[in-house]
Amino acid sequence: MAVVLLAVCGASAAGAAEGKTLVAYFSWSGNTASVAKAIAGALGAELFEIKTTKPYPEDYNATLDVAKAEQGRNTRPELSTHVGDMGQYDTIFLGYPNWWGTLPMPIFTFLEEYDFSGKRVIPFVTHGGSSFGRSLGDIRKLAPKANLEEKGLSVRGTSASGAGNQVIAWLEGLGFAAGPTS
Repeated sequence: MAVVLLAVCGASAAGAAEGKTLVAYFSWSGNTASVAKAIAGALGAELFEIKTTKPYPEDYNATLDVAKAEQGRNTRPELSTHVGDMGQYDTIFLGYPNWWGTLPMPIFTFLEEYDFSGKRVIPFVTHGGSSFGRSLGDIRKLAPKANLEEKGLSVRGTSASGAGNQVIAWLEGLGFAAGPTS
């Protein structure tokens, strides 16, 4: 179970936005982090990790219980990391694991913390079989003035560490000039 938001700075892209790109990610188990690192590596970009002030349990089932309770209470976990100047980015890659059919609640916090008006938001998700679930609809609600890219990347968590070729093909399909993932 991993959540990742990706932030890439200064990535070059053919046909993509002229401004800076941010790859932001939230990851619990490392699966989403693996995909985020592949994206950043392919674009020569920096990563931004979304972290909470209170860590999730190390045990998978305990984390599932906490995530379900947070979702039931509509909790917004406090973040310990923050983007200094979101205004400088035109494109934001947003990575996360699918928890209980949607975004992890730290992603809700992240999306509510910044103004995404006019920004291109490109989601990618790691999952155990349910792909994006209802997360794209939740992103639309949380960032209604963003330009949400419907062609997000969906990676099974068990395949995350070897998703380099899938990442490159996806980025090129979006118009980015992607090199090897490192």
